[in-house]
Amino acid sequence: MKHYVARAALMLGNVVIGLSVLAPTGMLPELAQGLHVGIREGGLLVTYGAIVLCIGSPLVAWLTAHVDRRLLLTGSLGLVAVGQAASALAPDYTVILAVRLVMLAAAAVYTPQAAATVAMIVPERERASAIAFVFLGWTLTIAGGLPLVTLMATHFGWRAAFGALGVISAVGTLLLLAALPSWLRGRALPLSGFSAIVRSRRILLILLLTLLQTSGQFTVFVYLAPLLFGLAGAGAGTIGAFFACYGAAGLFGNVAASAAVTPLGIQRTLALFLGAVFAGLLLWSLGAGSLIVMSAGIAFWGLGFAATNSMQQARLAQAAPDFAGVAISLNTSVLYVGQAVGSGLGGVLFAAGLLHVMGYVGLAFLAAACLLLAVTWVREAPLAEVSGAP
Repeated sequence: MKHYVARAALMLGNVVIGLSVLAPTGMLPELAQGLHVGIREGGLLVTYGAIVLCIGSPLVAWLTAHVDRRLLLTGSLGLVAVGQAASALAPDYTVILAVRLVMLAAAAVYTPQAAATVAMIVPERERASAIAFVFLGWTLTIAGGLPLVTLMATHFGWRAAFGALGVISAVGTLLLLAALPSWLRGRALPLSGFSAIVRSRRILLILLLTLLQTSGQFTVFVYLAPLLFGLAGAGAGTIGAFFACYGAAGLFGNVAASAAVTPLGIQRTLALFLGAVFAGLLLWSLGAGSLIVMSAGIAFWGLGFAATNSMQQARLAQAAPDFAGVAISLNTSVLYVGQAVGSGLGGVLFAAGLLHVMGYVGLAFLAAACLLLAVTWVREAPLAEVSGAP
């Protein structure tokens, strides 16, 4: 029973980490106004944070490989709690940016190490489902966390939103402290694994696809709130509903992908849900200004975002079974690179007033990702045939 409590605590920790990374997205107009900066500068809080995360994730994981997992993960969330509280009290943009960079350097280790930790404490037959459950925290961040951040920032101000996130982070820290055993030690990430990945053309192309599709999505996603207001005059309630729709669709899509991958195989499942992201962003772009069309777009887009990431991790585990941990760690880092590229580019376009263009730029990245999947397609039997399932 205790490992069920531990996996729940680890999953909720991912909610905390997701909110620490994405919170500015949910309160971007209020944050920019309160700090007397433009929307682009507000978006850079996500961009610069993603740069720290992409560098820090593998580096901190390597440096802390032999640190007790309970100490490492609770320490990570504890520092996030302090960072959120400090953000609530920050006097200006420069201070809040500095606080976030330090906070996210501490947060960088959490997500991949939470997955590795849950694999240590559950029976082998439950590892895959337990890891998927821990990653569910990021989907819940978007489905429930960002709408609440939006509503809180609108009604009580951005400082109150950061304060509430500090309390949530502190609660998550205490839950981890109570739920995790103290005897867990990680494995060192072998340098030979990184070397093998760099020499593998297939793995590098899989990571490139992650970079392209994430960059395309974050060109728009980080600026979703001001885009909805600028294109369609949407208020806080509507913006929160869009975030909730995106996250709920992502949750459904991930469950559907888990069911579809056995009969279809990893590549076909990836193609299906990557296609959903492309279709959703296409609808968003063509229907910019119409809340009905944009809501249909966000639903299709949300359906594919989490499932696409899950299938990419599965492709890496399949392509590099001996170095799966290293490959997935690098995939997490590349995700953050994509967040930085997309949010940075989106900020430039938003500042230039090219609100309608942003969706089409994101589509160009998604089209490149779809083309890359097509040209790197390999013959693959459905997993049901490989496993001998009926």
